[in-house]
Amino acid sequence: MTAKLDWSQIDTVLLDMDGTLLDLHFDWHFWMEYLPQAYAERNGLSQEEAERIIHEKIQQQQGTLNWYCLDYWSEALQLPVSELKREVKHLIQTHPDVINFLAKLKQLGKTVVMVTNAHRDSLAIKLEMTEIGDYFDHLISAHDFGLPKEDIRIWSEIQTVQPYDPKHTLLIDDNLHALRTAQQYGIQHLLCAVHVSPKLDKIDPQEFDHFETYNEIIPL
Repeated sequence: MTAKLDWSQIDTVLLDMDGTLLDLHFDWHFWMEYLPQAYAERNGLSQEEAERIIHEKIQQQQGTLNWYCLDYWSEALQLPVSELKREVKHLIQTHPDVINFLAKLKQLGKTVVMVTNAHRDSLAIKLEMTEIGDYFDHLISAHDFGLPKEDIRIWSEIQTVQPYDPKHTLLIDDNLHALRTAQQYGIQHLLCAVHVSPKLDKIDPQEFDHFETYNEIIPL
């Protein structure tokens, strides 16, 4: 079902970053192509072999905080992952109408909170390359709590730094596991962002309400 929101019932908006607010092409290119290239050069491997090794390592960590942790990958691959990300930071961009959407939320007096699984170093690069940071009341990295959004405990941990009423809260995310743990916790309004990048396949929202572009959900 496409999104239908009653904005009068929403006081707090929790927003994911990568894929939801930002085009996921940057991350896809970095992890699937650029990082394997650096790994191949360092270890005297073919690009194909390096891709196979890194993709396998990534799959093994899926759903854990390590999957998102630049410190973990720097150690595991013996590469300066944060520095390598900076080399391709020019690819970072917001989805169309994201800034208009964020500005409208602030105009309406909503509390706007980023909740991202991204590592703080990754978050810093993305805030440097976009204007999104200006519109948030709070920027939360799951690494602050040592829990990914796939773990239901994170939603109560967030209350310790940014109290919110789950019944009057909207979470927008492209991660179905995160949406499900939020639902189990009691967050009332849930939306799946299905259009993560023009270069990548759309997400199958499964049981969740969803939208493709922000102009579909900007409050009137």
